[in-house]
Amino acid sequence: MIKLNCVKYNLFIYICTEINISMKEQLKLADQMCFPIYLLAKEIVNQYRPILDKLELTYPQYLVMIVLWEQGKQTVSELGEKLNLDSGTLTPLLKRLEQKKFISRKRKSTDERVVEISTTALGDNLHKKAVQVPQQLADSICISIDDFQNLKINIENILTNINNNINK
Repeated sequence: MIKLNCVKYNLFIYICTEINISMKEQLKLADQMCFPIYLLAKEIVNQYRPILDKLELTYPQYLVMIVLWEQGKQTVSELGEKLNLDSGTLTPLLKRLEQKKFISRKRKSTDERVVEISTTALGDNLHKKAVQVPQQLADSICISIDDFQNLKINIENILTNINNNINK
């Protein structure tokens, strides 16, 4: 039996029956729901690359900076939770941002196990340049901001549904 992560099995069978698709045909790449999502994610990150290169940021570094610009000082664990990254991924990324002098990392005086991350003056100045990134991305993928926001809403709804099913 095929295990599905994206759709409940009964719904999958119903859809396959209704549109006359055999189980064998479901294994065609063109029929995979998640493949275009994977390709889109990959291509969007590729579109970000030349834009973020001008800021000397990778996409994950850009996400860290967005959280810091929006919410101010964060601990490593708070950043990891917000970005869904583990400390093994986040720590080297933060070290590179610190080497570029965009952030500072300081151990909390009350608990030295906790590292707090904040932007530096250089990191704050970078924010002024980064304000143009969303529009530059929209222009590079030839999509209106409204369509981009609708896509984002649809993706967030799918993620919410998946997370609600996982937490049941």
